[in-house]
Amino acid sequence: MNTPKPSGDVSQLAICGGAPAFAQPLHVGRPNIADRERLFARFNDMLDRRWLSNNGPFVQEFERRLCALIGVRHCIPVCNATVGLEIAIRAAQLHGEVIVPSYTFVATAHALQWQEITPVFCDVDERTHNIDPALVERLITPRTTGIIGTHVWGRPCPIDALTEISQRRGLTLMFDAAHAFACSYGGRMIGGFGRAEVFSFHATKFLNSFEGGAIATNDDALAARIRLMKNFGFAGFDKVVFIGTNGKMTEVCAAMGLTSLEGLESLVEVNRRNYHAYVRALDSVPSVTLLRYDESERSNFQYIVIELDAVRAGLSRDEVVAVLHAENVIARRYFWPGCHRMEPYRSYFPHAGLLLGNTERMSERVIVLPTGTAVTPEDVDKLCGVLRTALASPEPVRQALAARPAA
Repeated sequence: MNTPKPSGDVSQLAICGGAPAFAQPLHVGRPNIADRERLFARFNDMLDRRWLSNNGPFVQEFERRLCALIGVRHCIPVCNATVGLEIAIRAAQLHGEVIVPSYTFVATAHALQWQEITPVFCDVDERTHNIDPALVERLITPRTTGIIGTHVWGRPCPIDALTEISQRRGLTLMFDAAHAFACSYGGRMIGGFGRAEVFSFHATKFLNSFEGGAIATNDDALAARIRLMKNFGFAGFDKVVFIGTNGKMTEVCAAMGLTSLEGLESLVEVNRRNYHAYVRALDSVPSVTLLRYDESERSNFQYIVIELDAVRAGLSRDEVVAVLHAENVIARRYFWPGCHRMEPYRSYFPHAGLLLGNTERMSERVIVLPTGTAVTPEDVDKLCGVLRTALASPEPVRQALAARPAA
């Protein structure tokens, strides 16, 4: 049972000695669980068939349904989005340097570096959190072969501007669409832009297949290479015609993906409901800016993202996160500290931060808050009450934080 918090009473905050607001941790990205009966029926079908992997019926059906939803010719399921990125990058024959945002999950950069392709980190637009096309242009060199944009928080990149640059400069354009499944841009579903787009169906995504991903493309030749590469390069029994790896999605993951897909609209509606609850609860907090979604487009509302103005708040972002953690709200500091400050990139490019001012500032002020089917509007109200209370009395909160035993 959750513990009620008297609004505005700083002494009731857990950091100040009160009981935590939530008896059980409230996580960012806690898995959404699909219709269990439907899922277990699929498991039984799979076990009866004894077809557990190698492009089974559920994987084939999952691909068909993904293609229909997104409106692309190919949406090839893979074991996870990171391997999907690696395969797509290799199938597109990228090499040399590829321009990517640093404000993204590190897998975007690793998928390049793993193949000895240099990720060249580009700054982002502070308003959108997405890669800035004006800055992309400045980073192009004779070694540049591609651009990979990330649709951060499911809000689309500046696709038109990036497309114009890539076409004019003869570069391959791809997108890390891990956040953007079931989102649209200009009325078109994400998945059909660039040479390819890669989705994630990891357990923490709003629609999950336990673990998994998919590569979407309208390029038939590219799709043919991807299909070979995800299965060791096999083109029939005992016939290997291309270098490949094991990127196949299993039947059990496809069964979960299909079942989740059947509940897609209800999952989106829960996220939308929670998003509107956060908007109402935080709209009047002057030091907090809640990232908004364009509701004229399709969105999955998967992430609740706030930016904290530490000067106005009187508390730093990390201090606010510590307050929330004490209440059993496991808020996250995405994408701290930025790929360029992680290894091996901080050793390779020690001065990259000089060109990534927006990325560095954002990584110090963004907080991601819980949503999804494990979170109710009442939870949102209680969580935001904690935030408002802490931000209304920063000095006692700072004193309580300073008095904590060292970790």
